[in-house]
Amino acid sequence: MIVLVVLGVLLVLALLTLVHWYLWRRLVRDVSAPGGRWRRTGTVLAFVLPLLSVGALIGGRAFPIAVERWFAWPGYLWLAVLLYLLLGLAVGELVRPLLLRLPSRAARAVAADAPASDVPTAEEPVPDTPAAPVVPAAPVTPAVPSPERRLFVARAVAIGASGAAAAVVGNGMYGVLRGPRLKQVTVPLAKLPAGADGYRIAVVSDIHLGPILGRAHTQRIVDTINAAKPDLITIVGDLVDGTVPELGRDAEPLAQLRARDGAYFVTGNHEYFSGAAPWVDFVRELGVHPLQNARVELGGFDLAGVNDIAGEREGDGPDFGRALGDRDPARTAVLLSHQPVTVHDAVRHGVDLQLSGHTHGGQLWPGNYVAELANPTVAGLERYGDTQLYVTRGAGAWGPPVRVGAPSDITIVTLASLRA
Repeated sequence: MIVLVVLGVLLVLALLTLVHWYLWRRLVRDVSAPGGRWRRTGTVLAFVLPLLSVGALIGGRAFPIAVERWFAWPGYLWLAVLLYLLLGLAVGELVRPLLLRLPSRAARAVAADAPASDVPTAEEPVPDTPAAPVVPAAPVTPAVPSPERRLFVARAVAIGASGAAAAVVGNGMYGVLRGPRLKQVTVPLAKLPAGADGYRIAVVSDIHLGPILGRAHTQRIVDTINAAKPDLITIVGDLVDGTVPELGRDAEPLAQLRARDGAYFVTGNHEYFSGAAPWVDFVRELGVHPLQNARVELGGFDLAGVNDIAGEREGDGPDFGRALGDRDPARTAVLLSHQPVTVHDAVRHGVDLQLSGHTHGGQLWPGNYVAELANPTVAGLERYGDTQLYVTRGAGAWGPPVRVGAPSDITIVTLASLRA
């Protein structure tokens, strides 16, 4: 096991080295003179930035959160910039040959000033001269771009890729730090009684309090949910990336959550990275009710919750039998389960609606295509047999505080009765 971990770490380091060598070549060496200020600065950054990213990735295990924050902001942001720089430069590699083949302004000027061919016109007599021997034409060699042309193209591609990456990451970071927006979804349920028609559940997941997102982020989420005035509030895992002593103060605004039927919480995989049991006790102290493989009967339906799959390593994984086994199957069942992959268990246990998170909707495009490989649904509402699955994109972000193509949300799920 240790050998595999070491090999994995070496592979990641080798990949980081290769990627940053490529960036240094395209963004530093190709666009600057040897010994110049930008050549020296860019070379230093090519060493420092990956070290900051590694520090951010291992910071939660190696440093207290006050120190981790110094690595997290630049290190995680650089990972997001790195992704879109590579995508921008990939486009640049495609257009670079075309730009190099375009004639320069000087070449166009020479072509325009060239004299017309010395061919006799129809009015001029053709001189009666002996035919000259035919000399084979010299082979035409393609014009080689000048060093100035190569430098211009290299700088154009570098500036274009860098500008695009900065714009994409900046906009994606603004979306996260601004806070999630409300999303409305209506779910028709066949067994829901008419009296529960229009029941509104606030679904929030993947808040990810940690070295970047803190108390102000929690307060924005609480204010947004309370302003919507839901009947029920559900927190579907991945609340934190850290311990209670480190992040308890940042989670305290959850005590302000207000709904007629209260607020409920189930664990996500990140709770088990941070210590799930202390967080379960802490959210209970804040007035949020943990559902640990348990169920409560509300006015129009049963609300059940299961622990996250990550808890299996600690003997605290999901137990669908405990949460759902002895209920009345004639009643509608709504299940809180952090990861969408549990939907197949939900189908077997007759769940009508499963509410999940975990995927972040991919968070950083094209990450949604990767997320599709591991999850039955990445975002939105889909049906599996008689069970409907709704997956929220989450209210925060893991790693880079950036979202591209997957805006954060808090969803108000409105239950609709077919009997109404």
